[in-house]
Amino acid sequence: MSLEKRIPRRSYQIVTEQLDNIAPGTIPEDTVPTFFPSIDKSLGGGFRKGDLAVLGGDVGSGKSALAQAFALRTAAEGNEVVFLSGEMNEDRLVERALAIESRMTIEQLRSGELSEGDRAQVGAAALKLDRLPLRVRGISGRSFDEVLDGIETNMPKLLIVDCLQLLPAPEVKPSQIEDDAAALRALKAFALSEQVACLAVSQLQGLVPGRDNPRPNLEDYGTLGAIKQHADVVLSIFREEMYGSRIGIAGATELIVAKNRNGATGFIDLYFHRQWMRFEDMLDPEVAPRPKN
Repeated sequence: MSLEKRIPRRSYQIVTEQLDNIAPGTIPEDTVPTFFPSIDKSLGGGFRKGDLAVLGGDVGSGKSALAQAFALRTAAEGNEVVFLSGEMNEDRLVERALAIESRMTIEQLRSGELSEGDRAQVGAAALKLDRLPLRVRGISGRSFDEVLDGIETNMPKLLIVDCLQLLPAPEVKPSQIEDDAAALRALKAFALSEQVACLAVSQLQGLVPGRDNPRPNLEDYGTLGAIKQHADVVLSIFREEMYGSRIGIAGATELIVAKNRNGATGFIDLYFHRQWMRFEDMLDPEVAPRPKN
């Protein structure tokens, strides 16, 4: 008996009506913008509900910082965001968020050696962050079902996992690589079933140190090819300054769109303020003058 099924004509009509109802310059209902203009332009508006995006890069490239930037910018526009963290507890995430928003270093925040103007700036950032619809949940010591338990009762528009290698697989596998592949497939299935946009931060397990071209490629993600096969979007961070290049400009960042199931691949120019753990869009940087003391 054939399992093939013809797509109902009504489905085409529904999609056509949805396209007709999109006013120029508006965001489609199935799209969750990152609010980095260059990224959203490359991704056709942003991440899409039901899709799984993967963000990777070398150690120290700023993967977690960019993922947190997506969370903060998306939540700042009133969108529910859930951030699943396996590498930092809530206090550390709050510190980094304050650094990003206030343009202060972690050392400044922890030392307490702030001027009156700096304290006002941190206070303003804290008030802004406190109002955001952003939930943080730990991964460590939980099963896959426990990690996602209850999320569907207040489904976010964007679910971020930091990182994939710390997300437990639904079933224990013989190796870490098989665990990672199974966790990725389960996360993709969750994105589809719940129609939520998912972003998973990933390590580059196959990146060989010292090779001629250190730019990440799809093969570097390893995981039995699961990311290359199942992810809808793959974004890779590359900062030339990390590899001793004399022509690399400090902070200059290439965000490589290595895979885009519904659009083109290419490069996006970002800038990384390492001292604040803050990324900016090179074509549309945010300008926030610091208050005078």
